[in-house]
Amino acid sequence: MTQGPEDQPTDPGTSDQLAERKMRFLFALRSRGVTDTRVLTAMEKIDRGLFVRNVFADRAYEDMPLPIACGQTISQPSVVGLMTQALQVNPRDTVLEVGTGSGYQAAILSQLARRVYTVDRYRRLVREAGELFRQLDLVNITAITADGSHGLPDQAPFDRIIVTAAAEDPPGPLLEQLKPGGIMVVPVGQSDAVQALIKVTRTQSGFDYEELRPVRFVPLVEGLGSE
Repeated sequence: MTQGPEDQPTDPGTSDQLAERKMRFLFALRSRGVTDTRVLTAMEKIDRGLFVRNVFADRAYEDMPLPIACGQTISQPSVVGLMTQALQVNPRDTVLEVGTGSGYQAAILSQLARRVYTVDRYRRLVREAGELFRQLDLVNITAITADGSHGLPDQAPFDRIIVTAAAEDPPGPLLEQLKPGGIMVVPVGQSDAVQALIKVTRTQSGFDYEELRPVRFVPLVEGLGSE
């Protein structure tokens, strides 16, 4: 992917400084509860700096959410790590991500799962994330412009589902597309209040719900975006 001057970090620093920032990045993940070795390895391999652009590029290795195009955000790295850890992805799993955003979460999932489907309502985000996936040779990710609240019925059922936007309740269509024994991680709550990160496990008789921690995400919106 060709980058223009506006896409470059404002102060990239030396390679030693960058290595030190990445080391602090991984230390911050561990200190905030991301302890799964496979998740940490994936987050070490996938460079968050590639997914953060413009004036925020020099903050890519800080543990904070940052703005991206279309009024969306790239999530705080420790939250990405904790959500991924809660998902308990196995190497043979097929995962659905609702809310492609920058593509960072899907890229991490690609290191853990057999196949990742990621959907977003904004064509621009899907296009730009797809370019990064090709650049990184992440061939097991399929990025689709779609209304994520309906999931992907044609590809269902899924072993794992992760939702990176907040719904008032776990969406029914997504619950239906989860395999028995499957896990979904989703932020639940009003968009203008603190939300709770919920882990949903599908059992033979229904669904088990576990509240993990408070979070704050952009709202899950039905329909396609204008960009």
